[in-house]
This record gives sequence, structure tokens and C-alpha cells, in this order.
Amino acid sequence: MSTVHSPDSAKLPLALIAGPTASGKSDLAVRLALLLKARGREGVVINADSAQVYADLSALSARPSVEEMQGIEHRLFGTWDGAHACSAADWAKAAREVIGEVHARGAVPILVGGTGLYIRTLLDGIAPVPPIDAGVRLYARGLTLEEARAALHREDPEAAARLNPNDTTRIVRALEVACSTGKPLAQWQAEKVGGIAQAVTLHPAILLPPREWLYPRCDLRFERMLELGAIDEVRALLARNLDPALPVMRAIGVPEITAYLRGECSLEEAQERGAQATRNYAKRQYTWLRNQPPGEWPRIALQDYNAEAIFVSLLRD
Repeated sequence: MSTVHSPDSAKLPLALIAGPTASGKSDLAVRLALLLKARGREGVVINADSAQVYADLSALSARPSVEEMQGIEHRLFGTWDGAHACSAADWAKAAREVIGEVHARGAVPILVGGTGLYIRTLLDGIAPVPPIDAGVRLYARGLTLEEARAALHREDPEAAARLNPNDTTRIVRALEVACSTGKPLAQWQAEKVGGIAQAVTLHPAILLPPREWLYPRCDLRFERMLELGAIDEVRALLARNLDPALPVMRAIGVPEITAYLRGECSLEEAQERGAQATRNYAKRQYTWLRNQPPGEWPRIALQDYNAEAIFVSLLRD
């Protein structure tokens, strides 16, 4: 992932606030925008969360309410209909356009989210893999995991050795690419295009609050979702008869509440499962954010965030 973050007056600014679920990143983004406003500059919050992009997931993604936005413009929240999957490439294309619009009017884009693939794709670009041949896709997705692993060992031994042997999604993807293009996935990934890192001055902050503080907030977050209408959201999704494989149908809370609506568990059980899924997701995000972004990106280990101290260089520019 890009390491561009030091102030450069020749480049336009981009603030980045990344953190796990329930870490308070959206609140910090609004506070930063309000600080910019007090200094005569405009800040626009741009969503980088793969659940909050869907219009169908307001309560279930903890999308900021009008009150929580505090009059600050928010973009790419609830932009996609759940019937259409929003890939990292789709989101990055939209984010580049929004960032360009924000810069054009002299404002500061404030990227906020916890979806590492989205952020990495925007900053570093994406491998220009051509569309996968339909016949190859049908073949690869019809294999068992054991068969897919064996086929990948033949077609792309390096990927087979690198990938988790139980990661079906990535194994099948690597196999599809190798069979359809004749080139291993790693070669395509070395040719990434479309990243904006070199065109901006990045002001990043990685929120990693204490886990003993974060996990109870995850439980409270899911409880709050239920209070704000998550059950009705899932009921509406089920009424649309969408493909169960779509991201919107696999979002945290949807499978758990679906089981409750179908009489497969009690509401209390659904709530506990949803809270556990939220904690598990936060743990994965925490691990990724601690290890994957460049080491010089500031890691904020406190739960009481001081936006003025964190973004001193941005606020001084």
C-alpha cells in the first residue's frame, strides 16, 4: 500500500481515517470536517465501507444519520442498490470521481472506512485483469475445493503455495485468471493501474483503540441496529428475492436476522450471533489495519480521539 503521506504543497490533500467497526471513525471524520470549517475550509466525508455503500443497509451498516452528519456533506453512503454488487474497482472509480469534484471546489476529501481492499485499490490501483472467459468461470466454480487446489498447483504453483489452502474464493479467482489469461495472477497484480497515491498528499490515521473497549461497543452496535429497524431491513431484502451470494445478502446481521425471521432461532440467539459476527469482523479489521498499511502511518491507540492533534499538518496547511 502507498506510503505517500508527508505534506507536499504541490499536491492536493486527502485525509484518511481507517478503523475497525465501532471504533468511532465516522465521528472523528465529522470532527475533522468541523475543524476545517472553523478555519474557513470545507471538508467532505467520503465513505470507504463496503456495507455502507448499499442503500438497503442503513441500520445494518450503522450508516451515519442526518443528525450525526452535523451538516457536513457525506458522499458514497447508500449509493448502490443491493441488487448490484459494488466491487472494489467500482467503488474506487466512484471515489476517484468524487475526490476530483471535491478538490475542484477547493475542499478537502475525508475518506473514512474499514474496508482495506477499497482503500488499497483507490490508492495503489488495481490489476488490469481482462474479463474472465465464461467457460473458464463455469469450469473453475464447478470444482470442489480439493480439485481447485490441484488445478491451481498445475496452472499457477506460486499462487497455490501462497494462498490459504481453505480460501476457496481466492483459490478459484487465481485459477480463473491463470486459465483465462494465460498469465498468473501475481503478474497482473504487478501491473496495477488507476491508483491516486502519487497525485495527493495523504494525511492518514489508523484507529486501533483498546480491544477491551472496542468489543463491548460491537455488542452495543448490533443491539442498536435492532432498535433502529434492522429486522425490517432484512425483511425487505428477503421480499426482493435477491441472489443469496450478493454482498448485501451476506452483510453482517443479514444471515442472522434471516434465521430469526424463518423461525430457525430466537431473536436473542440472532442478536448474540450478530454481535459475535461483528466482533469477529472487527478483530479481522484490527489485524489487517495493524499489519498491512505502511509502518509510518500513525496508529492511534486511544479511544478518545483528538482530531486537532492527529491532523495537525492538514489543519496547518
